[in-house]
Amino acid sequence: MNKLEITSFLLLLFLGTAFTFVHHGWANYDQEKPLDYTGTVQEAVYENPHATAKVSFNKKVWTVVLAPTSRMQERGATADLLQKGTSIRVVGYPHREIENEMRAERIFINGRKFELRR
Repeated sequence: MNKLEITSFLLLLFLGTAFTFVHHGWANYDQEKPLDYTGTVQEAVYENPHATAKVSFNKKVWTVVLAPTSRMQERGATADLLQKGTSIRVVGYPHREIENEMRAERIFINGRKFELRR
């Protein structure tokens, strides 16, 4: 291998490894403990790999992992619906290790239901 090939290989290896550490598996969420609550959006980030929202409920702020933005848009859950102060019902599963984080299966905004995982 020449120097360029080695450099290219190392760069690809690094990028692949970096993504693995950043992305989380759904197995980290406890499907035996479903959550269903209505709270208020404190902040929302509508970017890949998954949109997220900080939602306050019972004096706690939950980090809610939503779907990829392409899926959110396909299903009508656009960024403008997740504005600060919006009331949102969230149904999903808590993270096994990270306190106050959950993965949303579905959300309800303004009476509309958005399935995020199907």
